[in-house]
Amino acid sequence: MTATTAEPSTTPTGQHPQRWLILGVICLAQLTVLLDNTVLNVAIPSLTTSLGAATADIQWMINAYSLVQSGLLLTAGSAADRYGRKKMLAAGLALFGIGSLAAGLAQNAGQLIAARAGMGIGGALLMTTTLAVVVQVFDAESRVRAIGIWATISSLGFAAGPLIGGVVLDHFWWGAIFLVNIPVAVLGLVAVVTLVPESKNPLGDRPDLLGALLSTVGMTGVVYAIISGPGHGWFSVQVLVSAGVGVVFLAAFARWELTVEHPMLDMHFFRNQRFVGAVAGSILVAFGMGGSLFLLTQHLQFVLGYGPLEAGLRTAPLAVSVIVLNMTGVGAKLVAKAGTPRAIAIGMSATAAGLAAIALLGGHSYGGTLLGLVVMGTGIALSMPAMANAIMSAIPPEKAGVGAGVNGTLGEFGNGLGVAVLGAVLNARFAALVPVAAASLPAALAAAPDTAERGRIADAFASGLETSQLVGAGAVLAGGLLAAVLLHRAERSAPAPAPAGAAPAA
Repeated sequence: MTATTAEPSTTPTGQHPQRWLILGVICLAQLTVLLDNTVLNVAIPSLTTSLGAATADIQWMINAYSLVQSGLLLTAGSAADRYGRKKMLAAGLALFGIGSLAAGLAQNAGQLIAARAGMGIGGALLMTTTLAVVVQVFDAESRVRAIGIWATISSLGFAAGPLIGGVVLDHFWWGAIFLVNIPVAVLGLVAVVTLVPESKNPLGDRPDLLGALLSTVGMTGVVYAIISGPGHGWFSVQVLVSAGVGVVFLAAFARWELTVEHPMLDMHFFRNQRFVGAVAGSILVAFGMGGSLFLLTQHLQFVLGYGPLEAGLRTAPLAVSVIVLNMTGVGAKLVAKAGTPRAIAIGMSATAAGLAAIALLGGHSYGGTLLGLVVMGTGIALSMPAMANAIMSAIPPEKAGVGAGVNGTLGEFGNGLGVAVLGAVLNARFAALVPVAAASLPAALAAAPDTAERGRIADAFASGLETSQLVGAGAVLAGGLLAAVLLHRAERSAPAPAPAGAAPAA
């Protein structure tokens, strides 16, 4: 192996002397991206008032970011493998900062949706390169712990968004939740250029641009149909055409990936039961978590009457539980003792139980919600690192960027789909109980003629939230059991693993 080279291969090179400092830098970048998946949730009332945004507008503000990310993650990962992970990480930070500036200065819902989509491009580059760099700078023995910390930061970003958003909104206007990204992006860019080593596979595959286009259009069409269904009717021309276009493009994407010389996603990965198990779990846990947190912040503000900061603070136990279990090493020890399949089953079952507790016990007070958040955090600390490691271990090291892209794509797609589906369930249930023409709960309450009618509308919204959260809990539980079964079967049928020091020939 050459001592120094400008273009190291993607095969892990062992322990980098500054590996833990590098991990801190890339976790900072990862945290910034993931915060923007959920930070917008506590701003929903402010956006509804300031921009006149309807429920569908709010959902698109959230989904525009995650859908663009989802469509580009695989291409970003492939580009990082070929052209350099450090370059892509730096480019992602720059684009994310520019998009954040545009979002913070947006004057209407359309501008904010467009800016969020632009942020998604930078986010795609960041999310693929962070996990890929972890794989490169840590050896096999310490990589599991490093991925656990990376996954903890990912969970922290997901859960702490409402808290940080609440703190910002308590002192500033809604645009500040995006402008705070800019100094973090600048700091991260300087640190990446200074500390992170370049790694790439010069002989890697070319980016699959057509595949990126097909997957992005397909996922956007399907989610748009789900968002529009309650308002336009599930069998309306608009919804059916959107769903049909989405399904056709996703089918074309799968067919293209099977025939193209350099596929963005090698469909043969899906023959690996370990990979399929981790994939199933990632999608469904992100579906339940993304949609349920979208609902939870509305529940805390619209039903229980908390302000943005109060609502954000009351979601903090979720993040605290994850941090305590993983940063103290308790989560990693439990995963090692139970094994990956069992850890995922136990963790995701606990997550589902927490969601159900919030739905059934948190309707009129915070006590049930607090219990649910702690149980959810425990489940996430067990399951998320195990699933990320399962996906990355099922993909060759030279495809580290693509592997990270797969992991991120599934999580982002599940998150966006969860917001769309559970939001649609909420809207449908709310409309069935209270047939009002208003586009949002505040508008419906403002149009109510008396106190009794406002109470009936609030109760109907709470009932819709409960139904939606139970649907999310069911999805998480199903994902945990399915992933555990498939991973268990894969482990039973797999040959004995090679020694940790053995690497494939270059």
